[in-house]
This record gives sequence, structure tokens and C-alpha cells, in this order.
Amino acid sequence: MLERLKSYLDSIKARDPAPRSRAEIMLYPGVMALGFHRIAHWLFNAKLYFLARFINHFSRLLTAIDIHPGAKIGKNFFIDHGFTVIGETVEIGDNVTIYQCVTLGGTNPTNGVGGKRHPTLEDNVIVGSGAQIIGPITVGERGRIGANAVVMEDVPNGATMVGFKARSTLVPAEEWIKEFIPYGTPCEDAEGNRIDCIEKLEGELAALRAEFAEIKADRAGDGKAEQHSFDHSKKSGTSA
Repeated sequence: MLERLKSYLDSIKARDPAPRSRAEIMLYPGVMALGFHRIAHWLFNAKLYFLARFINHFSRLLTAIDIHPGAKIGKNFFIDHGFTVIGETVEIGDNVTIYQCVTLGGTNPTNGVGGKRHPTLEDNVIVGSGAQIIGPITVGERGRIGANAVVMEDVPNGATMVGFKARSTLVPAEEWIKEFIPYGTPCEDAEGNRIDCIEKLEGELAALRAEFAEIKADRAGDGKAEQHSFDHSKKSGTSA
């Protein structure tokens, strides 16, 4: 048990350089919220729903993180800071990182049956601050959800999603893979590649515009030359 706790705290230290000791990490609201959730989830599975909810509400009051007792969470889960909401049918794999103000929300079933209505996050997913992941969708292994992205469709393995409605940055996972990206939002390599691509397209567009302007100018010049030749011929015929 102690070794598992040490391993968990060390996994957080690997993702967050701020703490100076394991004891300091134990004070993190995300760590406390997960500890309370483990108890609440055990009570929920035992059908002691009131007690599970009581612990859930106490945890939310203490940590500003709301994890429904029914949510299934794997190993080494880390919520960095608070104000996060995780719904009842959420399923989270191993080594998942979520930053502040994230919602793993559910859809409103029209048939009156609850069922699976919240997201599934597979192993090694990173969710940036302010992101909203809505509905019974799956974020594939090593998926990255950028800050403030709104995701309502399945995310392929290794894809990085940004924006509203979230779109992929189109950087192939096999070409750009890192062990960990803070906030799930690429700031250099992948984003730089995308910016380079945009700049290249803008350069090509500028070259095409210049070429078009040159062709247009040549045609205008040819037209003036032909008109001048016609006028000259007309004057010569009149004089004759």
C-alpha cells in the first residue's frame, strides 16, 4: 500500500516540477479529491449511495473538485488544481492528467434511460485547462485536449485537439510524440510545424498573386499595343 502511494506521488512529481516533497503533493486538492473518491466509489459499488454522495459533497467543499462516486478512475490520475467536474459514467484510464476548470460532462438522454452518457479517457490522455469534453465519446490513448477546447466527437489515438468546436492539429502521432505535454497544448514543436505550414501556404499564395498580377499587366500591355496599332492603321488609311 505504501509503495503504491509512493509510486503515485512520484508519478505526479514527474508531471509537476513545483512540489519539493511527497508530503507537499499530499496536500494537492486533486490528490485529496481522488482519495475521497476512492472511498466514495467503494461505497457506491456497495449501493450505499447516500454515504457515497455525502463523501462526494464533503470532498467538493474541501477541494473544489466534483467527482461523481460512480466514475471509474484508473492508476496515477492527476488533477492539477481544482474546479473540475467529472460525471457519473466517466471512465478514466491510467496516467491521465487533467488541469483546472475541466468538465467531463454528459448528454441528456431522450429515452429516459441513463446509460453511458459521459466520456471515456484512455491511458496517458492530457486535458488542458478549461476544456469541455461532452457526451459518451472516447478520447484515444495519448490524446491531447488543448486549453478551452470543446470536444463532442471521438478523438483518435495520439491526436491533439484544439479550438471550438475542437479540431485536430493534423500532426501525425508517429512523427511527433512526447511523453508529456503540459496542459495538453503544444507550444513549440507541433504548433511550430503547423505555423510553418501556414506560413508556407501564405508564401505560395503571395507568389501566385504576384504571378497573376504580372500576367494581367502583360495582357493589359498587349491590349494597349494592339489598340495603338489599330489606331495607327486607321489613321494611315484615312490619309491615303
